[in-house]
Amino acid sequence: MSRKTHWEKVYTTKQASEVSWTQETPKTALEFIRSFNVSKSAPIIDIGGGDSNLVDFLLLQGYTDITVLDISEAALERAQKRLGEKASLVHWIASDITEFKPNKVYTVWHDRATFHFLTEASQVETYLKTAYTAISNGGFLTIGTFSENGPQKCSGLNIKQYSPQSLKDTFASGFEQLKCINEDHLTPFQTIQNFTFCSFRKRFQ
Repeated sequence: MSRKTHWEKVYTTKQASEVSWTQETPKTALEFIRSFNVSKSAPIIDIGGGDSNLVDFLLLQGYTDITVLDISEAALERAQKRLGEKASLVHWIASDITEFKPNKVYTVWHDRATFHFLTEASQVETYLKTAYTAISNGGFLTIGTFSENGPQKCSGLNIKQYSPQSLKDTFASGFEQLKCINEDHLTPFQTIQNFTFCSFRKRFQ
């Protein structure tokens, strides 16, 4: 089964309360994004955003240039339906992140729980090149992955765990690490998943 087929099946057969990654309020993502002190018109992209509530909160806080990318068209459609008329204020991209060809640059790149699904070195390399190309000089990247104390699988798929140091090492060639935290995520099933969240700034070329 291809990655796209897998995720289309997930989002057409399960509700938000039936998947582990659901967050009612994406508190950590919002705190990281606010910490960058970018303008409300700064371009922001949410990688693997699916039907996450992050876009709702960004709109409420006045951000005006938001893009949500996800491999699953069904996930994006669910988010659009939830937002109603506000969906027209958001740019929606259905794409596998390893096949994404950005046609603009972003001030903020946010990724919660997409990067750790890339378990092959070639996938990681492609992601790094895409992120570096897509983020403006001095722009920001915030990324959340399962930590070394987190799950080894998600949605039946293998993932790659990261510590703050291994994330720093992975992004070292193009990005300066700003801040890292470990955080427990309480799933809708009342289980705990430990995440590593880090923020980075793109080095000037």
